[in-house]
Parts: sequence; structure tokens; C-alpha cells
Amino acid sequence: MVQHILVASYTDAVYTLAFDSSRSSLELVSSTTVGYHPSWITPHPHEPSVVFTGLEQENGRVVVLKYDANGVGTILGEISSGGKDPASLLATDDTLFVANYSSGTLLTTPLLPGAPYVSDARSSLGQLVGTGPNAARQEASHPHQVVFVPEREGILVPDLGADRTWRFKREEGRREWTMVDSVLYGPGDGPRHVVLKDNLLYTLCELTSTLTTHDFPPLPASSLLISRASTLINPPEPLGDMLASEIFIAPQNAAFPEPLLYTSNRNDPSPLGDTLAVFSLEKPTHPKLVSELRTGLKHLRGAALGGEDGRWIIAGGARGGGVKMFERVEGGRNIKEVAQIEIGSPTAFLWL
Repeated sequence: MVQHILVASYTDAVYTLAFDSSRSSLELVSSTTVGYHPSWITPHPHEPSVVFTGLEQENGRVVVLKYDANGVGTILGEISSGGKDPASLLATDDTLFVANYSSGTLLTTPLLPGAPYVSDARSSLGQLVGTGPNAARQEASHPHQVVFVPEREGILVPDLGADRTWRFKREEGRREWTMVDSVLYGPGDGPRHVVLKDNLLYTLCELTSTLTTHDFPPLPASSLLISRASTLINPPEPLGDMLASEIFIAPQNAAFPEPLLYTSNRNDPSPLGDTLAVFSLEKPTHPKLVSELRTGLKHLRGAALGGEDGRWIIAGGARGGGVKMFERVEGGRNIKEVAQIEIGSPTAFLWL
């Protein structure tokens, strides 16, 4: 079976790879030049051939792309991101959200029914305000992701600079979103990405390489910290340049019955490269680090699960190692490299 995977990057292009699981091969299908540092990709909620990417630059831009059956992309249009360095985007049923990392702002724009799917009718959810003790990274708010919580009609925005994940809510029948609460972290944690499962919020904290677990009750109740765990088996003191980067939960099925959560780590000094950390969720409130898997990648910024049964993990080294495909083995507690291809500075992935 051949699947197409889009690769965001710190180059000027979004790449399309073809992964053939029967041949264990990764091939470059096409590259679409879009502009400076298209580091994040999000799909259109109803049009699987349409995706949005953000250009991480001073005058941030959002580019709309459409892909044909062969994985070749065409630019449909672009708009301003309304800020600096859009690091994450999210498309919900009727709205595109853009998190501008450097300016600490959130943009929303309505999704149009047809091409180019977005317009310049933008609005801002306001300036996020917050700081942390890490003077180099937390001098101001830095929203790093936007996550939709459909069962709560809410939006979560991890803010690396403020040591908070902001909670936004929209009243029924209205378009406006309002900040209503925030999830708190330890000073200097730097929350980067979050995932939700069974009313628990798991947060990957970049600056301390920590996985935190909070309860996630319906509003107006606030979330409370339950547990913390390092994403490294033997974390050095101090961590130096080592930074956590990505988080995802694997689906449970007959092939992989154990509940597992994965995180990635960057800038490990080991010659064997950066690691994927595997956590067991047998006790969901207290994830247990059960495996630390070397990838041979340098600056493992992006990784994504995909394929039948969630069998495959694609990951990239933004500073070396290219893009690799790993097969999950031993019930998901281990990985086996099955394919590799050289792609410049990969940062994120989207399985089409």
C-alpha cells in the first residue's frame, strides 16, 4: 500500500513523500516552493486534498495548497498571518486558527466554501501576555500550538513563554472566541504541545523535557496538576540544549493493545542521535517511561504516527539524518527503521 505524506520544513518548500509499506520504501514525489520556512501543516476539515501551511517569518503568511492524486501540490492563495512567525495552524469546521509564536498573537479567519478557502477577513483573539524565568525563551508569550476540543467546544493554546495553556470557548450560536481559563505549569516548563485522552491533559514541556498530566474537567472548573515525568531515562543536570519537541498517543487495537504515548527529544549529544520516549498509560494519571529509542536523527523536531493500525512512525532530523520511517514492534515499545530519505530540515509531517 502506498501512502502520501507531506513534510513541512525549514527550507522554502513543502515536500511530498510516497511510502510503500510492502516495499519498505520512501520516495520523493514532489516539492512545492511556498516561501520561507513552511514549518507546520494542517488539513482542511472537509477537503482532504487541501492543506494550510504557515511561513515562519517577520511578516507571517498562511499559504493554501491543494494536492492531486499523485501528491503534487498547487498554491491556491495566501493571506497574512497577522503576526510574526506562525508556528502552528488549526482548521476547524468553520475557522482557521493561526498561532503567531514571536508576536504572541492568535489570528482567526472564516473558512470559505471554495478556493482559496480563506480571505483577508481576519480577526484577532488578542495579545497573549505572560513571561517565565527562562530569560532567553520566556521574555514574552509564545503560543506554540492550537488544539480543538470538540466535545467541549473549546480551544487550547500552549504558551511556551507564559508557562500556561490558555483555554478559549465560544458561546453557542456565536463566532467569537473568549479566553476563559488557563492550565498552569511549573516555572520554566515551557509547554509546547498537548494531547487529550479520557479527560486527562498530557503536555510536553519543551524547556524542562517533562511530560505533565492534568485533569481536564468541564468549565468553569480549572485543571489541576496530577503528575510529572521526565522524557529522558537519565536526564543530565543541567539539561543544556536538550529540548522536548513532539507528543502523540497511539491508538489501541488488536495489533497494539497496550495504551502508549510517545514524545520526541532534540539535541541529544549521543552519537546515536535523538530519542523517542515511550510511555505506558496503563495508569493514565501517572504515565511511566518504559523505553528510550535511539533514532540516529539530529534535532528531532517532528514525528507523526500513521498507516494501518498506527504501525508506522515517520520522523525527521532538522539538522541531520533526513527523514526516517520506523515500524512499531514489540507491541509498540520498540521501533525498527525500515526506510530513510534525505530531505532538507524536516520539521513536521501530515499523512494524507
